[in-house]
Amino acid sequence: MIGAIAGDIIGSIYEHWPIKSKDFPLFDERCRFTDDTVLTIGVAEAILTGSSYLKCLWEIGRQYPRAGYGSSFIRWLSSDNPQPYNSWGNGSAMRVSPVGFAFSSEEDVLRHAKMSAEVSHNHPEGIKGAQATALAVFMGRTGVPKDAIRTRVSALFKYDLNRTVADIRPSYSFDVSCQGTVPEAIIAFLDSETYEDAIRNAISLGGDSDTLACITGGIAEAFYCGAGETIEKEVKDRLTPDLLAVVERFQKTYL
Repeated sequence: MIGAIAGDIIGSIYEHWPIKSKDFPLFDERCRFTDDTVLTIGVAEAILTGSSYLKCLWEIGRQYPRAGYGSSFIRWLSSDNPQPYNSWGNGSAMRVSPVGFAFSSEEDVLRHAKMSAEVSHNHPEGIKGAQATALAVFMGRTGVPKDAIRTRVSALFKYDLNRTVADIRPSYSFDVSCQGTVPEAIIAFLDSETYEDAIRNAISLGGDSDTLACITGGIAEAFYCGAGETIEKEVKDRLTPDLLAVVERFQKTYL
């Protein structure tokens, strides 16, 4: 989960000022956590406590009302009886990485990814994006080679993962959909050599940088067995005490 949060923080300053290069400072003084981090930690809290995904996402989101949510999700948070709104946005995928770390079978991972998504993002593409991301995390965590991850995710979700970062980068632009974010984020991981390289790949696409890097970062952390001590320290230094407490409980329980 630290890997996903690190991706969000590193990518946060490029969300509205995209770059098409891998040559950038990894952490900037302006880097901060956004809604991607808050909601990822909400999913982790639900898993840790056995509470519903809806309850935990709703409660933590209301504690951080200015984290950068989309307008539809803001309305969801503002409701006393939040209902799914048929979203295919990438918010379902950005928050799902804890599912891939916590469960021990593909069946459970796919089931919980769907459960975590459909409280708000119940469009088929929203559910599909969350499931594909969580499955890639699970497969990376359990030692599955990259070629097998590519083959399985492509077959199950019909994503074109036979492209490269170099293929995508020239014409890619800001895209908030699962279908326009998740395949590209997975490719950023597949094309990488290290965790840091995966994050640089994702941000260099020049799209929804924090979310791309958040999705990529969770998968890369799982596959490369961590994000590295330096990156982990940078992340923890930027989290509030309550958010950090959930992260550390999750690490002790599942990692």
